[in-house]
Amino acid sequence: MSRLIVISNRVSVPKAAGAAGAQGGLAVALNSALREHRGIWFGWSGQETEEFTGHLNMQRIEGVTTATIDLEPQDIDEYYNGYANRTLWPLFHYRIDLTEYDRNFGEGYERVNARFADSVLPLIEPDDLVWVHDYHLLPLGSMLRQKGVKNRTGLFLHTPWPPTRLLVSLPFHERLVSSMLEYDVIGFQTQEWLESFIHYVSKELGLPITEDGTIDYGGRRIIARAFPIGIDFAEFVEGANSAEAREAHDRLKASVRGRKLMIGVDRLDYSKGLGERFESFGRFLTDNPGQAGDVVLLQIAPPSRGDVASYQQIREDLERKTGHINGAHADVAFVPIRYVNRGYPRSHLAGFYRAADIGLVTPLRDGMNLVAKEFVAAQDPEDPGVLILSQFAGAALQLADALLVNPHSTEHVSETIKRALEMPLAERRQRHEKLLASVCDEDVQHWREEFVAALFGQAEGGGADDTGADDTGAHDKAA
Repeated sequence: MSRLIVISNRVSVPKAAGAAGAQGGLAVALNSALREHRGIWFGWSGQETEEFTGHLNMQRIEGVTTATIDLEPQDIDEYYNGYANRTLWPLFHYRIDLTEYDRNFGEGYERVNARFADSVLPLIEPDDLVWVHDYHLLPLGSMLRQKGVKNRTGLFLHTPWPPTRLLVSLPFHERLVSSMLEYDVIGFQTQEWLESFIHYVSKELGLPITEDGTIDYGGRRIIARAFPIGIDFAEFVEGANSAEAREAHDRLKASVRGRKLMIGVDRLDYSKGLGERFESFGRFLTDNPGQAGDVVLLQIAPPSRGDVASYQQIREDLERKTGHINGAHADVAFVPIRYVNRGYPRSHLAGFYRAADIGLVTPLRDGMNLVAKEFVAAQDPEDPGVLILSQFAGAALQLADALLVNPHSTEHVSETIKRALEMPLAERRQRHEKLLASVCDEDVQHWREEFVAALFGQAEGGGADDTGADDTGAHDKAA
C-alpha cells in the first residue's frame, strides 16, 4: 500500500491532539487518518529561526512520522500573516473589504512554498501519494512538478472558494489558479465551492470541463470534486463518554443552576459571525423579557492570528458587545453571556456540548464547520439539544435537519432561539436521529477514503504520470 505524505501549513503532533485549544479543523481530521496509513505529516513547526536552513525535525509518535521546518520572521510576516491571512483568507470568505494586496506578501508566499517543496522533496518516494492541504500551499504542487515529482498529487481546500466576480480582484489570479492545475485531484468541502471553482476555470481560463468535473489542462486530466470532511466519530464519542467529559458536563450544568444553556465554540475570527451572534442573543433577551433570566450563552473563543489588525479589532468589538448586553440584562445573580478567550481539551468540550440545550453555530461563511458535527455527536439521544446552524456553513448541506438560519438577520436568529427552546422532545429526537446518522456515516474515515480513492483512480485513468510536469505559469508570482 502506498504511503500518504500529508503537507500542510502546520503539523499537529498526535500526542497533542487532546491538548487545550486543539479542537476542530485539520488537526483533528488528519491525526486519525495518518495513524492508519503509514503517514508522514510535513509542515511548519510554528517556530522562528534567524536563517532558514531547511533542517528537518523528525518525530515518530503513535505510528505517525512528523517532519517540520522552522521559518524566518520575514517568512512568517509575509507568507503567513500576510498573503495567507490578510489576502487569501478574507477573500475566500467573501470579505473583500478586509482583503489586503501587497507585492511583498505575494513574494513571501511564493518563497515559503518553494522552501516547502525543497524540504519535503527528499521524503517523497516513487509510490507515495502526496496530499497538500489548504490555501497556504496552493502553488506547492506546481513547484513539486518542477522538481521532477510525478507522484499522484492532490489538493484539498478547507475554506470556501469565492465566486469568480470576487476572485478576479486578486492580482495575478490566473497564475495562482493555473499553478493549482498541476495537481491531479482538487477537492472542495461542498458542491457550492466546487461550482465556483469550475466557473472560474471555464470563464477566465477557457478550459474544457466534462460533466463529471474533469478539467482538460495541457493534455492532462484533473479531477475537481466535493469531498465533505467529517469528524472522527468513534474517537469523539469515546471521548464524550469519558470521565473527563462527564466531570466537565456536571460542572457546567451545576454552574447554570437550572437555566437553559446555549453554547458556541469558535476560533476568534470575523468569519465566525460572533458579533452578529451576540447581537442576535441580545435581541432575543430584549424581545423575550419573560425568558431573559432563564437562558445563558457560553461562548468559547480562543484567540488566533493576534498579529493581524482585523483580529485585534474583532476581539475588542466582542468585548464591547459582551459588556453592553450583560450590562443591559444581567443582575446580581445572573450574567447572560459567558465569553471565554481560551481553549479546552476536546473531552471537556464534548461534556460542554452535552450539557447544552442549544448549539449556536452561526458563521457568516465557513468551508465546513466541524463544531456543528461534534455538537450532534455529543448529545444524549434520549434528550438531545437542538443545533442552530448558519445556512452559509458548508455543514448545512449535510445537516439539513438542524434549524438553519441567516446569521446576518438578528430577528431570524432570535426567533429561532425561541423556537429551539420551546421545541418538543419528540421533534428534538427526530431531528437528532437524522443528524447523527449523517455525522456517523460521513465521518473523517469516509472523507479520507473518498479522496485517496480519487487519487488512485486518477492515476489509473491518466494524470500527471502521462505527460510529466506542465510548467505553464509555474514560475510566476502569486501576487
